[in-house]
Amino acid sequence: MNGNTSPLSLLLDINFDSTSDFDCFANAMSGREICNWRVNKNIDRSSVKYAVVWKPDLGLLASLPNLEVIFSAGAGVDHIFEDTKLPKNIPIVRFVDPDLRDRMSEWVVLQCLMHLRQQRSYDRNQRQHSWQELAQPIASEVRVGVMGLGELGKDAALKLKMMGFRVSGWSRSKKNIKNIPTFAGDNDFNEFLCQSDIIVNLLPLTNKTTGILGRDLIEKLPQNGAIKPVIINAGRGGSQIEADIIKALQKGILGGVSLDVFEQEPLSESSALWDIENAILTPHVAAVSSMPALASYVAQRIEIFEANGSLTNLVDTKSGY
Repeated sequence: MNGNTSPLSLLLDINFDSTSDFDCFANAMSGREICNWRVNKNIDRSSVKYAVVWKPDLGLLASLPNLEVIFSAGAGVDHIFEDTKLPKNIPIVRFVDPDLRDRMSEWVVLQCLMHLRQQRSYDRNQRQHSWQELAQPIASEVRVGVMGLGELGKDAALKLKMMGFRVSGWSRSKKNIKNIPTFAGDNDFNEFLCQSDIIVNLLPLTNKTTGILGRDLIEKLPQNGAIKPVIINAGRGGSQIEADIIKALQKGILGGVSLDVFEQEPLSESSALWDIENAILTPHVAAVSSMPALASYVAQRIEIFEANGSLTNLVDTKSGY
């Protein structure tokens, strides 16, 4: 498509794994003109009304004079706020979808069970041809604290509860979840930490959550629980201080970690985390956006917006999430 002659409506600034991913948007948009920015930058920028982005080029969004809505291609939106030229008056919509939610909960539940059932120790025994039974607590003896109670955190908490874990939650503002005790704000934070054997972080990345998974938090986790303290992070890599986590693992203060996100991605080959047996690492795949689901989501939101001007799942630009 030559953007200088064909009017655009939707611009995509996403890495597609295949042409079929792009075709999902073409099919969902019912004839609406779209452009893959990472393939074709020769467009009339004044014709773009909507943008779907993941880690957009610096200044791209500000260069679209008639842009009306920005859609994040994932649940997180910090990648958009990293653009120092981000226009201030354009609404930002986060991706909220059952597919993304369920993928995240699957990963969180899996990691909690891996640590509960001491799978890494059994993996080691298998490599050593060692038949050895380990003392095993049950889920109801293990306290899991979920940090961040948005759509993803709430669902993960409920599914962990179904598995029998003793679940509580913490968020910046008070949230109510049936049969799950919740804490809120700075005043409740220490009380929340003191009763959490496993911390699951699903917080967005903001100035207040940057580096929150560091030495101060680790030292407040209980050492007398059914298992040694564990940190699970599928939120944002900027929320963790990896040097503090490595030291705590090496000293036995932490019993294990599961990390899907990192301060720098990809994780450096020289990171000590690779060689720590009780550190489970995955390459930011806990909840990868489904392109068909994302395309359908954006198409539906655009249709509603053009019908009555309303948008759901809006980002609070002041709080950053």
